[in-house]
Amino acid sequence: MLSKPAGPKVSQTLLKLVPFILGVIVFTVAGILFFLVLSNSFKQTPAPNPTASAPTSTHSTQAIIKVGLPVRLVIPGINVDAHIGYAGTAPDGTMEITKSQDDVAWYEPGTRPGNVGSAVIAGHYGSLNGKYSVFSYLSKLNKGDTLSIKDHNGKLINFIVRESRTYDPAANATDIFNSTDGKSHLNLITCEGSWNQAKESYSYRRVVFTDKVAK
Repeated sequence: MLSKPAGPKVSQTLLKLVPFILGVIVFTVAGILFFLVLSNSFKQTPAPNPTASAPTSTHSTQAIIKVGLPVRLVIPGINVDAHIGYAGTAPDGTMEITKSQDDVAWYEPGTRPGNVGSAVIAGHYGSLNGKYSVFSYLSKLNKGDTLSIKDHNGKLINFIVRESRTYDPAANATDIFNSTDGKSHLNLITCEGSWNQAKESYSYRRVVFTDKVAK
C-alpha cells in the first residue's frame, strides 16, 4: 500500500499558521509606524531656550532681588534724611563717593540694602563753607539706635545699630563689605579724626554696623 503523500499535511499546517504570521507582521509594522510618528513629533518640537526667560541683574552677588532700589537714608538720631546715589570702585580700588556733602552713596556692585549680605553706604564728614556734611555726626549713633532705607517703591526697610568701630585707612575692610551669617546688614562709612593736608585724607574711618529689623 502506498503511503499518503506528506505534502498536503504540510500545506494544511502552513495554512493554519498564516493568520498568526499576518498578525505578527501587522503588529510589527504598526509598532514601527508608531515609533516613527512619535520620533518625528519630538524632532518637530523645539527645545525651550534656557536663557530666554533668565532674569538679568547688574548685581552679580545677588541671585534674587527681594527689595527695591534704595533712594533715601533716614537716621532720626542725627537728623539725616539724605538722597542715596550709586557708587562703584575707584581706580585705586577704594569705594567711590558722591561729590555732594549732603548725599550718601550706596556701593552698587555689592549687596542691595535689605537683601541678605552686607550693604554699604558712605557719606562725607566734616564741614564745607560753614555747613556740616551728612555723616559728620555718625559717631554719635549708639547701639540700639534705628535708621531706615526708603526704596523706589516707597517701602521702608528698618535697621538697628549693632556696633560702631574705627579703622585705619589702610586696614582690611573685608568684614565691612561681606558677611556669611545669612542675615541682612547695612554698614555706614565715613572719615574721622584729624585732617592730613599732605595726604588729603583724615586719620581714620568710622564704620557703623547695623542689622535689618525683623518684621
